[in-house]
Amino acid sequence: MTRQEVDEVVEGTIMELGLQDCADTVIGSWHLRGISGGEKKRLSIALEILTKPHLLFLDEPTSGLDSASAFFVVQTLRNIARDGRTVISSIHQPSSEVFALFDDLFLLSGGETVYFGEAKMAIEFFAEAGFPCPSRRNPSDHFLRCINSDFDVVTATLKGSQRIRDAPTSSDPFMNLATAEIKGLLVQKYRSSKYAKRAEARIAEITTSDGLEVVPPRGSQAAWWKQLLTLTRRSLLNMSRDVGYYWLRIIVYLIVSVCVGTIFFDVGNSYTAILARGACGAFISGFMTFMSIGGFPSFIEEMKVFYRERRNGYYGVAVYIVSNFLSSFPFLVAIASVTGTITYHMVKFRPGFSHYVYFCLNIFSCIAVIESLMMVVASLVPNFLMGIVTGAGIIGILMMTSGFFRLLPDLPKPFWRYPISYLSYGSWAIQGAYKNDLIGLEFDPLIPGEPKLKGEVIITTMFGIPLDHSKWWDLGAVFTILVIYRIVFFVILKFKERVSPVFHKIYAKRTLHHLDKRPSFRKLGSLSKRHQPLQSLSSQEGLNSPLN
Repeated sequence: MTRQEVDEVVEGTIMELGLQDCADTVIGSWHLRGISGGEKKRLSIALEILTKPHLLFLDEPTSGLDSASAFFVVQTLRNIARDGRTVISSIHQPSSEVFALFDDLFLLSGGETVYFGEAKMAIEFFAEAGFPCPSRRNPSDHFLRCINSDFDVVTATLKGSQRIRDAPTSSDPFMNLATAEIKGLLVQKYRSSKYAKRAEARIAEITTSDGLEVVPPRGSQAAWWKQLLTLTRRSLLNMSRDVGYYWLRIIVYLIVSVCVGTIFFDVGNSYTAILARGACGAFISGFMTFMSIGGFPSFIEEMKVFYRERRNGYYGVAVYIVSNFLSSFPFLVAIASVTGTITYHMVKFRPGFSHYVYFCLNIFSCIAVIESLMMVVASLVPNFLMGIVTGAGIIGILMMTSGFFRLLPDLPKPFWRYPISYLSYGSWAIQGAYKNDLIGLEFDPLIPGEPKLKGEVIITTMFGIPLDHSKWWDLGAVFTILVIYRIVFFVILKFKERVSPVFHKIYAKRTLHHLDKRPSFRKLGSLSKRHQPLQSLSSQEGLNSPLN
């Protein structure tokens, strides 16, 4: 589609859902007020009907809305259905006006079909079963009152009160009849009713018809580069608007960098400066980059959008991962540049532009690795609290094997040295940082008068780091780990995409097997002697049924 065609579809959808008044308003977040609850509901529906689906499933679209907003939402759904699409929706306590908008009604209780047919005929069905709806009662409330067993608890509580106990008879028939019995009678009535036969005949007619099968197109119809450009632009916009995603971290990094710079200010070349330089380099490469875990909650929210859009086939996994990195790239560069510039010049690491560039690149790669690791964690854990705990534990293990708390040659060879230390971004980052700073420098000896200590000797003897490869090799190893984490993230998403339907199928079979073993409402015995005989609700309440 051309850009003009896309804009026409978007504008048409906005008009169809009545969102033109808030078209230029941000949706909102935890720190920014946006559109109202009713507008958010309509926006969610608009996102789904953009691609003109044949079938639209909605789960309680009116929950949390006032009566006017609920009516507007359902009226919009009715208009969508009139446009040749099928809308299936569960509904939460609809008003009589909202209920009247639905074409068909499907009542379920405990896995049993109580009624399935035209919504306007449900009142007649309940009247034929001996439970007519009083003229001044909302039909949907009446139906739920008949089939929802939770009301039995309320009835038992009322019966236990002194005033109800003293009353010889109750005007409410539900005080004298258990909901399970009402429900059982309704289920039996429906199975032998004309409504059930009509539904079965229609199902048989549909299943034997030819040419009704719709084969949806596989994947997105947009070009890969168009998907990448669109996702990158949107993600960059969200990241720039969300204060907690990067802006807050940039401020924190700025403050911490000043603190590090003042603590290690002009560290010098004395003997004690050796350990000070090592501690400062390890803190910047390990602990400061650890703060990137703070953006995890925002990324979890982004993943929710990805899962929904991926299920709809809007774009692929690979293009999402690439777009996420591209959109975060300028923010990561800003964090690395701010942190590197302040600490490098205040601490006065080894001078030289190439050393400064390497210092900033090292910080950038470490932050990018942490973000990639947290993306892997986000794809494995169900919520952000567990993700933060899991991610912090993994990063803590990687930091312990980085070579600062215990020298790399002294690590236990099985597992910790091989392979954990080689998989730890911190070990490669610290090795590169030490080589970048110490090689070519000379330090005062411990005892005055002795020869100066060369940086190369300090790296090999005091820090246990071999010099058999250059610092650029160490930096390349960190970037390699970055790519590996992104690939792992891709594999996990694709694996979940393939395996999830299998697990859903197994769960559905177990649920059906469990329902088959439940006592069927068809085997209800005679009514309990303590209950009164069945009487119509209208006669007990002194009201007239609208059908009589």
